[in-house]
Amino acid sequence: MPRILGIDIPGKKRVEISLRHIYGIGPAKALEIVKRAKIPLGTKADDLTAENVAIITTMLQKDYIVEGDLRRAIMQDIRRLTAIGSYRGVRHRKGLPVRGQRTKTNARTRKGRKLTVGAIRDKTQRKIASKD
Repeated sequence: MPRILGIDIPGKKRVEISLRHIYGIGPAKALEIVKRAKIPLGTKADDLTAENVAIITTMLQKDYIVEGDLRRAIMQDIRRLTAIGSYRGVRHRKGLPVRGQRTKTNARTRKGRKLTVGAIRDKTQRKIASKD
């Protein structure tokens, strides 16, 4: 398992697939990095030389924002939106979908488990609930 920027990338997979395990690198960026580093497509990550790993590492540090820096930048952006009170910031604060999705149905990932709200009809159940 080669180690790039403190992340162990899977060695049994091709380099262009393994690089995707680094936060901030998707399919297009991974392919671009492999081509710029002049590594043949289809090379397994375990077959990378130390020189190849060094080239990829310097390229990532110089040209891309990845891992901790990217996470920090995203959190700062969300904090800024929340602080200025924008619509997106309010949605982040309330834990609702930010990008215009419907919330009448769906949106369970953001909203959490469905909580039933209403009156308890059974008297014994009502007494138990009132003691809590």
